[in-house]
Amino acid sequence: MAIEKIHIEDFLALAKQYPVLDVRSPGEYNHAHIPGACSLPLFSDDERKLVGTAYKQQSREEAIKIGLDFFGLKMRKIVEEAASLADSSKPAANTGTANNQPSSKIILVHCWRGGMRSAGVAWLLDLYGFKVYTLTGGYKIFRKWVLEQFEKQYAFQVLGGYTGSGKTYVLEALLKKREVVIDLEKLAHHKGSAFGNIGMPKQPSQEMFENKLSIELFAASQHQKPIWVEDESQRIGDVNIPINLWRQMRQKPLLFLDISFEERLKHIVAEYGKLEKEKLVNAILRINKRLGGLETKEAINGLLEDRVEDSFRILLTYYDKWYLKAMHNREGLEALLQKIPCKTVHESNINQLLQPL
Repeated sequence: MAIEKIHIEDFLALAKQYPVLDVRSPGEYNHAHIPGACSLPLFSDDERKLVGTAYKQQSREEAIKIGLDFFGLKMRKIVEEAASLADSSKPAANTGTANNQPSSKIILVHCWRGGMRSAGVAWLLDLYGFKVYTLTGGYKIFRKWVLEQFEKQYAFQVLGGYTGSGKTYVLEALLKKREVVIDLEKLAHHKGSAFGNIGMPKQPSQEMFENKLSIELFAASQHQKPIWVEDESQRIGDVNIPINLWRQMRQKPLLFLDISFEERLKHIVAEYGKLEKEKLVNAILRINKRLGGLETKEAINGLLEDRVEDSFRILLTYYDKWYLKAMHNREGLEALLQKIPCKTVHESNINQLLQPL
């Protein structure tokens, strides 16, 4: 079977069905990778460094010989791991696919630039009997594709509302209604406030966040429907929404869930009041300078004295002030803003939300 080099969009289309092997070093993979790709490194981080040094300081030929010393010892393990991944993958159609090859015999491979690492692993897997597709340009060309997605225009509908409006619940309800939704906070592993990392997985690197976001944007753009996103600051925890994309979001219709302060406070107390006090106190301390010394002290004392509602009343007032300021910094707000009156914080608020559409 011939090894076939394919371009990025064909590669990503096949990646929905078949295993993708990222043969870069563990450090490269852990920093960021194509979402869904499995790490099957040809070289360890140290081995990669040795080969790279030989390439720069000696010659391409010497680097290849050093690389072969490492590669030769790993051939069997690479084949076995690839076979295991292929057997455990479950394509949408398991009756034979590209080029009429059995689905368990199809595998995708890439390295950094589509060079010697992917070529070596592809050769080995082809020899074993796989139909192998490699990515022209490697991960580097994938990153170019990622950044291109942030320059495109999208039909965003931006869901707004003060803190505690239940915007995440509404996005989930929109998904159930088969609307097109991109949950930025879910991708970022952060809920977007000083308290946003509590109970959440570790945040991805900026590059990995962009990789995941670009895939979602591309998939969403294939539908002839609005793309729902939550109104966010550019920064979500430690990652940033790409600036051109964020500016575009700020120019789109803002559907604002208009819910009373007291209803939102009840929701916040129920959602956050059960969290560990130590983590809540640490989160309050992170906004100490903006919250002010007296309010910080009162908010912390409220938590420690089990006056959770008093504490969160201070915090919610603070976040309302900052959200209002950010909202009014939006150009053309009057034309973009559409308030959606809602009595309580509940996913059923999508009923009012979808009526104008």
